[in-house]
Amino acid sequence: MYREKPASTSNGLTALLFLLTVAVLAFLSIIRAAPRNEPFVIVASVLVLIIAIFCLGGLFIVNPNDAKALVLFGSYKGTVKRDGFYWANPFLVKRRVSLRVRNFETAKLKVNDNHANPIEIGAIVVWRVVETAEALFEVDNYEKYVNVQTESALRATASQFAYDAHQAGEESLSTHAAEVSKHLQNTIQERLSKAGVEVVEARISHLAYAPEIAAAMLQRQQASAIIAARFKIVEGEVGMVENALDLLSKKGIVNLDEERKATMVSNLLVVLCSERSTQPVVNAGSLYT
Repeated sequence: MYREKPASTSNGLTALLFLLTVAVLAFLSIIRAAPRNEPFVIVASVLVLIIAIFCLGGLFIVNPNDAKALVLFGSYKGTVKRDGFYWANPFLVKRRVSLRVRNFETAKLKVNDNHANPIEIGAIVVWRVVETAEALFEVDNYEKYVNVQTESALRATASQFAYDAHQAGEESLSTHAAEVSKHLQNTIQERLSKAGVEVVEARISHLAYAPEIAAAMLQRQQASAIIAARFKIVEGEVGMVENALDLLSKKGIVNLDEERKATMVSNLLVVLCSERSTQPVVNAGSLYT
């Protein structure tokens, strides 16, 4: 496995001044030796001039949040990650790698959740290269590798969670966004570690039931919401009835036997649980007649 290492370089400005000085001196030497008919000096000066010009090809610039990986005849020699002006062996191939934070959004994938319900899901992934040697030499194309592995991780994550929580404490895609995003980030990071990539953030950007079951699942959600609301209403109304009976008993307004209490509870629950306004009925008789 290739691991990143610092490359050996020289200061670019110093190398530029030196090579320009050598080239100028060689050129002046040629001009001076030509009238004197000194072929050896002319040939040597021409060679020096050619070498100086060729060595100028070793100058390169590293921009902020960029890196240059240096390769000599197929052998990795190191990486320059600090921005600046440098000189290195002109035979070195300098491959640029961006260290900037990048992001992309996956396509909307159709997968099955933990309950085998077909859903549509998409994600946004923020990533950057941290190991240039691994990114360049361990995978063929690290950008394409990131895209493909992210979609694979997203499918795996979606299959491990249900769309909706059907039990207390159950983590689901729709109700536990933070937990799902953390799980997705860790899953993607495991797959991209060999490519020298760090996943900064991963979060769900699109989540919906597949069109063929969307209507049925909407009815199910509505039914669940109605049941939960009814349960809450009944719970509160029972408390109100209990409080009314306690107040009547404590203040001694009326003494109720068990049958009268049952009747009162029944009437109060009917009034409180009704979705419409109740109509009063005056009873002129007795409960026992």
